Amino acid sequence: MATIEPQPRPITSPEQHTAVVRERVAMTGLTDFFGRAFGAVMAAAQAQHASPTGPPFAMYHGMPTDTVDVEAGFPITPNFTGTSDVAASKLPESEAFEAIHRGPYDTLEKTYALIIERMSAEGKTPSDTMWEFYLSDPVREPDPATWQTRVVWPVAQDTMGRQAPAS
Repeated sequence: MATIEPQPRPITSPEQHTAVVRERVAMTGLTDFFGRAFGAVMAAAQAQHASPTGPPFAMYHGMPTDTVDVEAGFPITPNFTGTSDVAASKLPESEAFEAIHRGPYDTLEKTYALIIERMSAEGKTPSDTMWEFYLSDPVREPDPATWQTRVVWPVAQDTMGRQAPAS
């Protein structure tokens, strides 16, 4: 069973340097992609004596369908330089809503629905990008009911950089 703790809330998400692998991936292949991406990022970071500064994450570009444009990696110290396999990127500073999802990954859509509901109630429009920080290690915590995922969904901006009104 999935739970949301606490309920979605508005935040200002700070800019964060990241090291990532970005691909268009079939939804059924996400687990394999994450394993490959996280391993590649850690190897590239270690080779450069750079360090992760937070938990692994995935940033989704656009709404997932059968496939999704996703980058996966870690927030990282600013001294990281991209390689042929791993890009230096950033999570942008943004006004956003966040919630902590507790439960298996296949129930995350419930958390996203609650975030959309809260945004709409506040007259905000969700952006077309969102990210998830994976706060639990499934190898160390094999019970999916205990997994925690921090979901961050920025508010859409208009062409002038202002928050877009809800449609």
